[in-house]
Amino acid sequence: MADQTRPSCQLVYVTMPNRDAALDMAKVLVEERLAACANVLDGMTSVYWWDGQVQNEQEAVLILKTQTKLVPALEKRIKALHSYDCPCVVSFDIAQGNPDFLDWIVGETTKT
Repeated sequence: MADQTRPSCQLVYVTMPNRDAALDMAKVLVEERLAACANVLDGMTSVYWWDGQVQNEQEAVLILKTQTKLVPALEKRIKALHSYDCPCVVSFDIAQGNPDFLDWIVGETTKT
């Protein structure tokens, strides 16, 4: 069960055009304390509809850890920096996890 005294946390999933773009985005978001941590997973293949056609592209995944209250600002910043017209930015509640790690996420996204 989540600690009721700790602010809630989220995982934010973002698709990026490539590893370098994902690393650049990750650095900005972590430096700005919108995310405590970023994981870049390279070599992902996406199949999706765009402009009336099925597309098949190599991409990278960016997974961010942050506080729930920061997700709107994080999404806004991602959209401002992203090269896609309609970037995939979705977030998921972290229902449970290592309490020390969740406290760390909160601490790193609270510092100024």
